[in-house]
Amino acid sequence: MSIGQARLQTFLAALAARPLVMGILNLTPDSFSDGGRFQQLDAARAQAQKLVAGGADILDIGAESTRPGHVPVAADEEWRRLEPVLGPLVAEVALPFSIDTYKADTARQALALGVSVVNDIWGLQRDPRMAETVAQSGAGLVVMHNRDTVDREIDIVEDMLRFFERSLKLADQAGVERAKILVDPGVGFGKSRAQNLQALKATTRLKRAFGLPVLIGVSRKRLFGELLGAGVDDRLIGTLAANLTTLARGANVFRVHDAAEHRAAFTVFEAIENA
Repeated sequence: MSIGQARLQTFLAALAARPLVMGILNLTPDSFSDGGRFQQLDAARAQAQKLVAGGADILDIGAESTRPGHVPVAADEEWRRLEPVLGPLVAEVALPFSIDTYKADTARQALALGVSVVNDIWGLQRDPRMAETVAQSGAGLVVMHNRDTVDREIDIVEDMLRFFERSLKLADQAGVERAKILVDPGVGFGKSRAQNLQALKATTRLKRAFGLPVLIGVSRKRLFGELLGAGVDDRLIGTLAANLTTLARGANVFRVHDAAEHRAAFTVFEAIENA
C-alpha cells in the first residue's frame, strides 16, 4: 500500500469518528488571506508544523488562488510552485495531504508524491480527465459546487443538488468509490451573500440527499466581512460560528486557516454533545 493510500485509510477512519480539521497551506502569491507567505519550503514547513501542532487532521495544499477575480494559472506554473515543497512536506509530515486543484495533470503528479485526496473546486466538471485520474489512483475526492457567475434569481440549493448529481455520475462512470467522496457546498464560489448563507443552512439536506460527508470551507471569507465589517485578519469569530453551526447540522470536515482554535471549539462541542 502506498503512503497516500495508507494515509487515506487513516483519514477515512477518523472521518467516521469525529469532526476533522483540514489545515490550509497556500503556495500562492495572491490568495486573499495569506498570499505570498508560504511559497518557500522553510515557510511552508513552519506553517505545516503549526497546523499539525494545532490539531489538523489533514493538510490541503494548493498553488492557484481561486478567490473572486483571480487570474487562472497554467498547469505547468501550478506544478512549478508545488513541486519543490510538496514532496518534502509529504515525506516529513505524518498526516494525509489533499491537493487543491481542478487540473488532472497537477492532481496526477501530486498523487504520485503521496497525496491522498483530490480537492476539486469544480467537482470533476472542468477537466474531463479528472475523474479517471482520481479513480486510477484510488484517491479520496472532494467535489465542490461552483458556478461561473452569480445568479441571484436561482434556488441555489436546488442548483447544488443538480450539480452534485452530475459530479457523482462522472465519479461513478470512472469508478471512483463512493466511500471516498465528500461534498462541499462551495461557499464564496458563484453565490450571492444570501445564497452563501442558504448553502450553509442546507448542510443537513446535503447529507440526506447523498449520504456523503460534507466539507465546509468558509475560513476568513468575504462573507464575514460583509456580515461583520471585519477585515481578513478579524474573521475568526465569524468562521468559528459558521463552522459550529454546520457541525450541528452534520458537517464533517472543516477547511480552515486556524487549526488550534477550531480543534478547541470542536472539543467543547463534542463534550457537550456527549455529556
